[in-house]
Amino acid sequence: MCQDCGCSLPQDEKLQNVHANPQLNDPKTITVIAKILEANDHEAAHIREHFDAKGILALNLMSSPGAGKTTLLESLAGVRGADFVVIEGDLETSKDADRLIAKGVRAKQITTGTACHLDAHMVHDALHHFPLDDVKLLFIENVGNLVCPASYDVGAHLNVVLLSISEGDDKIEKYPVMFKKADLVIFTKMDLLEHFDFDLARAKSALRKLNPKADVLEFSSKKEGAKAFNDYLNMKMGLR
Repeated sequence: MCQDCGCSLPQDEKLQNVHANPQLNDPKTITVIAKILEANDHEAAHIREHFDAKGILALNLMSSPGAGKTTLLESLAGVRGADFVVIEGDLETSKDADRLIAKGVRAKQITTGTACHLDAHMVHDALHHFPLDDVKLLFIENVGNLVCPASYDVGAHLNVVLLSISEGDDKIEKYPVMFKKADLVIFTKMDLLEHFDFDLARAKSALRKLNPKADVLEFSSKKEGAKAFNDYLNMKMGLR
């Protein structure tokens, strides 16, 4: 996957430090990677223009598998109703989209097969499955992966990264690219904090050093979290 498509290269360092992966040292390979990322960026910009023209706020949700992206969206539907649409990304199955559809949310599943991330072209294709004239809020739930999704612009306005308490407080330092690009970081499963050796202050400090401008929320999605997230969304939508 990554060694084939080059998605392990950070977007703001597309062709830097390529020597770290010997398979990507060939000049022809580097040229191909550059063209892939350039084409993706062009498509992403087109998608964003489309969203802007319709007054849609689009968010790219990223995290490790199991951090709670789908659960958060399910809970959000319970707070604000199913007035948003979701593009779901997974390697296989439509389980996450099915969960949201059961809540009344319009959702389209993208099964990537082997790709460890969504890209702008996949998102563009999925958009054709929705009438967007009445949509003001759209989520792109990326493939569960703390690395590769951060390298591909998918046309969203905001990057949202979830980090669950059960994952450990060292993940921000271990996987800095995704957190560096985050507009919002959500610490999830906060109701489990007392059961894990997770130093919230340490995690926040690591985030501030890496990305001092990122907004931060902390909650349990199954409890009070959906309301806090909804308040944040309403604030951002009000700014548009």
